[in-house]
Amino acid sequence: MFRPWQEIGVDLGTATVLIYVKGKGIMLREPSVIAMGRDTGEVKAVGEEAYRMLGRTPGNIVAVRPMRDGVIADYDLTEKMLMAFIKKVRKGPFSFLKPNIMVCVPSGVTEVEKRAVLQATRKVGARKAYLIEEPLAAAIGSDVDIAQPTGTMIVDIGGGTTDVAVISLGGIVVSESLRIAGNEFDESIIRYVRHKENLLIGDRTAEEIKMKIGAALILNPEDVKEMDVRGRDLINGLPKTVQVNSEDIVEALKEPLQKIADGVRRVLEMSPPELVADIIDRGIIMTGGGSLLRNFDALLRQTTGIPVVVAENATDSVAMGTGQALDMLHVLRDTLISDKFLRR
Repeated sequence: MFRPWQEIGVDLGTATVLIYVKGKGIMLREPSVIAMGRDTGEVKAVGEEAYRMLGRTPGNIVAVRPMRDGVIADYDLTEKMLMAFIKKVRKGPFSFLKPNIMVCVPSGVTEVEKRAVLQATRKVGARKAYLIEEPLAAAIGSDVDIAQPTGTMIVDIGGGTTDVAVISLGGIVVSESLRIAGNEFDESIIRYVRHKENLLIGDRTAEEIKMKIGAALILNPEDVKEMDVRGRDLINGLPKTVQVNSEDIVEALKEPLQKIADGVRRVLEMSPPELVADIIDRGIIMTGGGSLLRNFDALLRQTTGIPVVVAENATDSVAMGTGQALDMLHVLRDTLISDKFLRR
């Protein structure tokens, strides 16, 4: 059926916003950061440009992340950021028509948080607004046929939350949302370097360490990599460079990774035995940027004894699934939250 209005899926993440436009694929991938004039409230920059300002702004400009732990921490700033992003992708002969917008949220969000996301989506000009839970969107974006009566386990590790869920017959059977994910990994690295080397580093440096030499396990000598890290010496306050390696990062990340592994075990323990049998046959699917941490799949395999695979399009699967879900409203009608929720 021809629909002249655009259909848009938004992965409104703590660290990154991805926007999927039906028929065009992922049209935007930018950090969820906004820079504002401290006194005027005027938007100075959003996305990549604002991210480069983090920790480097003069006193009259503030660069912040308006999302925290997968949900809206600052409603007004999130609305302004989302409006700027949607303007960037709305092009074409029918761009004046209001789009249908589907936004994904963590599986553990409260009704108040759902209402805030829906209201922000309507405010940015949505014709119809829908919410979908992240594990469901991740499964759809990973080409899982969610309508089948078979169990699929999704572990989606984003920036602010890790969502673990067992899906069957178009819905979530058992789930748990953990406020431990990529941002917590960065904070653990910052704490470890501060404690071990008396060196203070920033969030961006911690993220770079995680991506370049980070690992969940050391399986062979080739897994050990090294890099120089610059920061401020906490003893004398002067710049200092130290060398860290992958073994240091394994140690730094041990606690948050163990909490995620424990969450996966809890969800398996709460799942019906028939669905657990399906999961043993089909394996656990990992999605999200956090799933790309080296050997994380091997750690979960050791913990659960179940095969684990990282989705081919791990970082994009939630955004793609969110957009594709707009074609599956008949399958998801009992699962999705629409703007009728606002009129209750």
